[in-house]
Amino acid sequence: CSSMDLDFIPPGLTAKITVLNLAHNRIKHIRSQDLQQAVNLRALLLQSNKISSIDEDSFRSLGKLECLDLSNNNLAHLSPVWFGHLFSLQHLHLQGNSYRDLGESSPFSNLRNLSSLHLGNPQFSMIRQGNFEGIELLDKLWIDGGNLSQYEPGSLKWIKKINHMIINLRSVNVFSAIVRDLLHSVTWLEVRKIAFSIPAEMQLLRVMSSSFAKKISFKQTLLTDATVPEIVSILEDMPKLVEVDMIDCRLLGTGRWEIQIQANQSQTLRVLTIDKLSIEEFYLFTDLQAVEGLLSLLTKVTVDNTKVFLVPCRLSQHLLSLEYLDLSANLLGDFSLEHSACQGGWPSLQTLNLSQNSLSDLEMTGKSLSHLSNLILLDISQNNFGEIPDVCKWPKTLKYLNLSSTQIPKLTTCIPPTLEVLDVSANNLMEFGLQLPFLKELYLAKNQLKTLPGAARIPNLVAMSVRRNKLNSFSREEFESFKKLELLDASDNNFICSCEFLSFIHRQAGIAQVLVGWPDKYVCDSPLAVRGVHVGAVHLSLMECHKFLVVSLICALVFLVILFLVAVGYKYHAVWYLRMTWAWLQAKRKPKRAPPKDICYDAFVSYSENDSDWVENIMVRELEQACPPFRLCLHKRDFVPGKWIVDNIIDSIEKSHKTLFVLSEHFVQSEWCRYELDFSHFRLFDENNDAAILVLLEPIQSKAIPKRFCKLRKIMNTKTYLEWPLEEEQQQMFWENLKGALKL
Repeated sequence: CSSMDLDFIPPGLTAKITVLNLAHNRIKHIRSQDLQQAVNLRALLLQSNKISSIDEDSFRSLGKLECLDLSNNNLAHLSPVWFGHLFSLQHLHLQGNSYRDLGESSPFSNLRNLSSLHLGNPQFSMIRQGNFEGIELLDKLWIDGGNLSQYEPGSLKWIKKINHMIINLRSVNVFSAIVRDLLHSVTWLEVRKIAFSIPAEMQLLRVMSSSFAKKISFKQTLLTDATVPEIVSILEDMPKLVEVDMIDCRLLGTGRWEIQIQANQSQTLRVLTIDKLSIEEFYLFTDLQAVEGLLSLLTKVTVDNTKVFLVPCRLSQHLLSLEYLDLSANLLGDFSLEHSACQGGWPSLQTLNLSQNSLSDLEMTGKSLSHLSNLILLDISQNNFGEIPDVCKWPKTLKYLNLSSTQIPKLTTCIPPTLEVLDVSANNLMEFGLQLPFLKELYLAKNQLKTLPGAARIPNLVAMSVRRNKLNSFSREEFESFKKLELLDASDNNFICSCEFLSFIHRQAGIAQVLVGWPDKYVCDSPLAVRGVHVGAVHLSLMECHKFLVVSLICALVFLVILFLVAVGYKYHAVWYLRMTWAWLQAKRKPKRAPPKDICYDAFVSYSENDSDWVENIMVRELEQACPPFRLCLHKRDFVPGKWIVDNIIDSIEKSHKTLFVLSEHFVQSEWCRYELDFSHFRLFDENNDAAILVLLEPIQSKAIPKRFCKLRKIMNTKTYLEWPLEEEQQQMFWENLKGALKL
């Protein structure tokens, strides 16, 4: 319900609600009945409203409430009654209201489980002695007291232990009084927006030297050359101090301390962090000779974003115990690094961060650091090295090297072979071919690689990132060649979702556990039909994946169909029907009957070559020597040489009065007899006349005649035909009947 312009807490809240967010509305008043039914509420967020009044029993039923945020409202006072029944409350935010104090007594006396408390505002000006009564232990106490001017001594002594105390104030006097009450209770003291600029006030801070705090943080504080020596002296005297932070602070000066720092070296201080320290005249800063003797026990130093352009050699040589040094986001160049990492400097250093500086010569950088016999991790990312040489000198112990964002176009054997972790992300690399036998982690994100690196040169690789390259796919062989690979980040590439790639992705066991960002960060770029779809959700069709196989199968299927059709056609004489259709069409173009003047023969004789002896020696002699003689057309004698045989057959039939078929078993098996019978079948039988004369030379069974000669079969079944008799006395009658048929 946040940011809904609500003027009141909505009615109807039930016991089912455990979290209620009403932040950023316009609620002005909380009534006693508003939250009465929300008995299981765990978190109530009411920040950034306009709340100015709360009924005394508004929170009475919220015994399970753990977090209450009333910050940035208009509460002019705090009532202990509000919090009287919040026995489970752990986090209470009251900052940013308009109350000037916490009342005469403690508003928090019943909050036995309170873990974190944030209070204060620009009008907050007084803390009374009993305001924190009832609180014994806090993980975090944050007091915004920019205008806090009155603090009654002993007010915070009620709290026996505070893990993290954040105090924002301006008054050094109030700060001194608060510290006095917290000498033995605060573990981490964080001071914000205070100015340590007046030397006379530093005596008030002397009480800090007795504090048992283990960590001190200064944020947005002001320091001067006059006050730094006193603060250093106080910090060095703190008996349990381990860590000091200075974050976003200002130093007015150049390091020429007005008084010599006189302090015993702290035996406990190990960690120093300086982040974004503003020194207006940083280029005039001195060599810090005054603090050299205080640094030998430091193990971790961070000085980043502070315009450091040089670490004096003597200072480096005094950092005898330093194991971790972060000088990122500064102004170190090649030659200043050479001076800073001089012989004898940083002898115990294991981790060095020089990212975001002004280094440009990788060979010189390696040479400057080569004497660091314990250096394991080196971060020199976000410098501008460009082209790198083939040979470089490095510490023999170096195992981790970060060269990301250094404008390297090509890797060479300058890279040390001892590495276990190499980061060359965000360069212009087109390939990776280094021989790194000990490498376990390789980061190649944001380059131009089109394929995975070869596994043979990096056999022990466990984790690899090739995110945001030009990788289109990777094969099963490439993937399985990395025998020890446990994590692969290939996300945000433009994958071509080919059948081979998809088959590998879908079938590779455990791929989801290996690929970082799977499946959301793996998206197809092509084919166009699946662009933008998650790789794991794409399933291409059989046709798309096996075009050659499918085409081959189709061709084979077509061939089989054709073969089947040929077989069927052969069995059912389809070729014959096609031939006859063509011949019939040819015959249809001609007149159905030739003019009388064109008829040259009495009969065209169709017979088998096996029956030629009877036809030519007996029948032709009998008919052509008769009185009057008959003119017969025989293919051997009367066909026009050179003319297509089909045309000869058609012409001979058309130029004859009759067509005489000499039928025998040989006739029905003869190819050309079939043609002659076929054409007469179309030409003569189609005209429904008796131009055909059938002479049965020998008995033929009706089933021996092909079924396609349906009219011939019909004629033989319904009409008479001449049958050649074997007895001589009957042959004369046969000839007379035949001659009679020819004369009709």
